[in-house]
Amino acid sequence: MRVAALSLLFNSLFAAGALFATAVAQAAPLSVCSEASPEGFDVVQYNSLTTTNATADVLMNRLVEFDAAQGKVVPSLAASWTVSADGLVYDFTLRDDVKFHSTAYFKPSRELNADDVLFSFQRMLYPAHAWHKTAPGGYPHAQSLQLGSLIKAIEAPTPNTVRFTLSHPDATFLATLSMGFASIYSAEYADKLLKAGTPEKLNSQPIGTGPFVFQRFQKDAVVRYRANPDYFAGKPAVDPLIFAITTDANVRLQKLKRGECQVALSPKPLDIAEAGKDGTLKVASTPAFMTAFVAINSQHPPLDKPEVRQAINLAFDKQAYLKAVFEDSAVAANGPYPPNTWSYAKDLPGYPLDLKKAKALLTKAGLGEGFSTTIWTRPSGSLLNPNPSLGAQMLQADLAKIGIKAEIRVIEWGELIRRAKAGEHDLLFMGWAGDNGDPDNFLSPQFSCAAVESGTNFARFCDNRLDQLISAGRTTNDQSVRSRLYQQAQTLIQQQALWVPLAHPTAATLLRQGVEGYQVSPFGRLDFSKVSVTK
Repeated sequence: MRVAALSLLFNSLFAAGALFATAVAQAAPLSVCSEASPEGFDVVQYNSLTTTNATADVLMNRLVEFDAAQGKVVPSLAASWTVSADGLVYDFTLRDDVKFHSTAYFKPSRELNADDVLFSFQRMLYPAHAWHKTAPGGYPHAQSLQLGSLIKAIEAPTPNTVRFTLSHPDATFLATLSMGFASIYSAEYADKLLKAGTPEKLNSQPIGTGPFVFQRFQKDAVVRYRANPDYFAGKPAVDPLIFAITTDANVRLQKLKRGECQVALSPKPLDIAEAGKDGTLKVASTPAFMTAFVAINSQHPPLDKPEVRQAINLAFDKQAYLKAVFEDSAVAANGPYPPNTWSYAKDLPGYPLDLKKAKALLTKAGLGEGFSTTIWTRPSGSLLNPNPSLGAQMLQADLAKIGIKAEIRVIEWGELIRRAKAGEHDLLFMGWAGDNGDPDNFLSPQFSCAAVESGTNFARFCDNRLDQLISAGRTTNDQSVRSRLYQQAQTLIQQQALWVPLAHPTAATLLRQGVEGYQVSPFGRLDFSKVSVTK
């Protein structure tokens, strides 16, 4: 009797355990309503946040990551690292047992090793590398940050270690390695593609080590991923992950309400307020390390005259813009980066609304009768531009008051980025997100001479004084010295009126109840690896 009872108890416990295991193992799908298609899936070629989100944040890993909550760099593919006393040599020890994705188009024969890290950086930095010329878009981040001259050598002392030797100390180097473009690719996969004569497949059929595996992409419709069962940090709890590309913010909200999406990105301010009143939805938010701005192309006459750029700044009613477009959900911008950033030049005067002074500056520039120009903007809203049409119309109307006739051109996001990087625009509604809280995240990519060449400097302004200030700020670890240099840089940027700084928004995401573990990044990055759906 006792044996039978014990046997019955054991069977019951076994059955309960099996049911529990089944429940745990059953991953729930997660559909994310995103606002635009990625430009591609080879993140080193592209620098938009949309592309980073769909590639680097989902498919890839880097040697290190920047933990926004802790405010510091943390291990990822590198388990540990050391830095020499002179700040020139960085030695990374790679994590064991990291597997690349296995797909229908690629079956890896080995785990991650130093060769993959060497390939990932050498193709960007070495013009003689077999892969260097395969990227039609070039390598904008690597070029903007001048990594080719900074990194003197990349070596693999052992199969499990990588050594970077710098030509000079760089205070931002470690944090730079957490950026999306520094993702680590499979050298084995790259070799296979090169031998087959199909290097373009690195962009269309990506392979990474990240939490999700690429399945398919349909432009302006969907990106589909499956959970990576071999992910070194543990298989994600959501499977599949779907990016439902939904350009209209109103439609994203409606899909969320209907349960067609569990996450909606880049909501409009009114949608955030509405979601807060809906018992089935919740709002996650944080102050964003981002700046919305209008870039003024300083290479296009008459925008090459500082007086003209200053006049544009003085003519635009920024407060009215913030109220109408951001509905008071953002802080007014006065410079390149948010006021809570160290080195922020809080005493700079900015450009208050002053039509009389604006007209006088145009007259001084020999343009008292005004001139014609264009305003470029995107068709659909985003965190940094919630209502592109309204914003462009407001700028157009304000410029007309000082005699500037501005034609609005609405251009699809991918084409807008491509053409803006080529410097075809006059006035461009744009935004920039920093990656780690360092001011250089804005200064080097947006205002250096190298960034004019790479295309990320949308003001197209190259000035030796400004370039030297930015470079000097990178080459010292003394934050007080860096602050002084960056404050001088901000003064010059404002005097030259390279941007119309607009806003520092609040980053917000709308979620259905039951989505747990999602954290909004101040840098606009996405992490679904720790997300679960409970109902």
